[in-house]
Amino acid sequence: MTDRFSFSGKKVTVFGLGISGGGVGTVEFLVRQGATDIRVTDSKGAQELAESVAKIERLPGVRLFLGEHRTIDFTEVDMVIKNPRIPWSNEYVELAKRAGVPVEMDSSIFFALCEKPIIGVTGTKGKTTTASAIAHLLKVAGKKVLEVGIGEMPVLSLVERSAECDVVVFELSSWRLSALAQMRKSPHIAVFTNFYPDHLNYYSSMEEYFTDKANIIRFQNADDVFVYNAESPELVREAERAISHLIFFAREEKEGDGVFIREGDMVCREGKMDSVFASLSDIRVPGKHNIGNVLAAVAAVRAFGIDFEAIAKGILSFAGIPHRLEHVAERKHAHWYNDSAATIPDAAIAGIKSFETPMVLLAGGSDKNLDFDELGKTISESWHVKGVVLFAGDATEKLVAAIQKYGGEKKLFGIVSSMKEAIECACDHIEPKDMVLLSPGAASFGLFRNEFDRGDQFRNMVTSLGRSKESA
Repeated sequence: MTDRFSFSGKKVTVFGLGISGGGVGTVEFLVRQGATDIRVTDSKGAQELAESVAKIERLPGVRLFLGEHRTIDFTEVDMVIKNPRIPWSNEYVELAKRAGVPVEMDSSIFFALCEKPIIGVTGTKGKTTTASAIAHLLKVAGKKVLEVGIGEMPVLSLVERSAECDVVVFELSSWRLSALAQMRKSPHIAVFTNFYPDHLNYYSSMEEYFTDKANIIRFQNADDVFVYNAESPELVREAERAISHLIFFAREEKEGDGVFIREGDMVCREGKMDSVFASLSDIRVPGKHNIGNVLAAVAAVRAFGIDFEAIAKGILSFAGIPHRLEHVAERKHAHWYNDSAATIPDAAIAGIKSFETPMVLLAGGSDKNLDFDELGKTISESWHVKGVVLFAGDATEKLVAAIQKYGGEKKLFGIVSSMKEAIECACDHIEPKDMVLLSPGAASFGLFRNEFDRGDQFRNMVTSLGRSKESA
């Protein structure tokens, strides 16, 4: 451990406590590491942050400065650890840098302290499913795996446990990847699932967004591995610039080392050897887009040295993850699916196209400065979308306009302000053998804490509905 990342006796500011658990995890990590002066600052007040405050306010060395930011907490400390969503252009981040105070994030600290190989996964869509599939395949092969950044577990609550594992699987958002640029470090095996417009409420352009994403391979060397989507033009161009070993994944056969589909079989090419290791029908997770996620996972674990027998066994036993086309229950004579992690229009379109059953769609919410035209067209023109129940928000305003543009006015079942109202409205429109799909295509700000809260509320309320006679 370098002196920079030795926290014993240090003064550290945690910039952004938040309510999702990451800030709490960072504070608890610093306490365990022996930091003696831990200053927690957030623009929100104690009442808004009550749940997080209750977990840390009595910890030794912790001082809270909420509802304000003091200059001294950024200029007279040994380090500032910022919340991933706070931009590097923030005035207090720049204030710390001018004062010579290092600014880090949970991801950069984890990478600095972890001595085990890291398989990093990023992409606009599919990174959680892909990372989870990688972890599952590794576990089936008997490896001790530490999953980081997948779900809501705080990153720094896991760093000490990395010493006990064989490999770390780290889901990396663009924000967390931005911190790796400062330390010029990328994971040993980098997986890039795809690239679509997103987070344009945070980034000024798609180019800026891609720059952060591409940090996952920018600092690799010749001994590292880049697993990339050969059907994405942006990623193919990035692969052409990479110096690491390249492994593509695609639904169709391409040149070079990779994993692909041939006549219904999954094939892995290594050099001049093509190995058929499983059938496409072995994939249990629903949705055509998940084929690519599984292929990416196979490419990553094969690069780590996992044999085909274990890979085939792992594919058969991987059933998906919560909030991603998760089958919740059969209620009111209909099947209900939770795809709350679909927070961009492209993801919702993929969810809709994963089924050919008449459906009521729950969609809409908060905007991230994205284009909803294609989602509106898909809803309007898809024969199996009977109608849509929309959550109130600025994204919904854009989506309604797009649906109307393509003549889908009769599919607008209503705009609601709670999950309870959404489910009640859906129940009013479903018929036997229909399905209800929560695939918002938008962020959850305002009505829900985050997409996980949105999905949890959906699951809990659906399972509490009276069972239909067929499913009783």
